Amino acid sequence: VQLQASGGGLVQPGGSLTLSCVHSGSTYDFNAIGWFRQAPGKERERVGCISISSSDGRTNYADSVKGRATISRDNAKNTVYLRMNNLKPEDMAVYYCAASIDSRCRVIKGWGQGTLVTVSS
Repeated sequence: VQLQASGGGLVQPGGSLTLSCVHSGSTYDFNAIGWFRQAPGKERERVGCISISSSDGRTNYADSVKGRATISRDNAKNTVYLRMNNLKPEDMAVYYCAASIDSRCRVIKGWGQGTLVTVSS
């Protein structure tokens, strides 16, 4: 499985950003895509996860981003998106997408490279 994340950049507090993750590989190998982030000096944190095999694209989110994050998919483009609203300085991190075999993205089959999100005025 291969994943390519993009869309990071500098955003002011309160702003919004959409990240993209293009994935390739057989859906026999994975059935969900997750977004994770890692801030300097902190452990990698799961942001949320979306099923890419179910018809409804079920999602789940970490409490820290619930209400501010939306994960969506375009299966025709093999792309998953992470939209973050009302960004806070504590959202600043390197964001990664990952392929998983479970609906909460706990078992990871492959990682994309990270994309840096900087939240600063």
